[in-house]
Amino acid sequence: MAELKVTVRPNGPYVIQGPVQVVDWHGHPYPVSGPVTALCRCGHSENKPFCDGSHKRVGFQHEEPAPAE
Repeated sequence: MAELKVTVRPNGPYVIQGPVQVVDWHGHPYPVSGPVTALCRCGHSENKPFCDGSHKRVGFQHEEPAPAE
C-alpha cells in the first residue's frame, strides 16, 4: 500500500500526497486526479473542498505549528 502524507501549509491548504478518496457527507466521492490533492482551509474556495488559491486573495493567516511531543 502506498504511503499517505498530509502537509499543513502555512497560510495555505492541506496538501495530501498519495492515493486518497475524498467523499461528501453522503459518502459520494469527489473526482480526484493525480498524486497530490490540496484541500481548502480558508473557507473561500469556489471549488470546495479543494483549494483554488483563494487563501492568497483573502489573506488567510494560520501558521500554528504542530505541537511538540
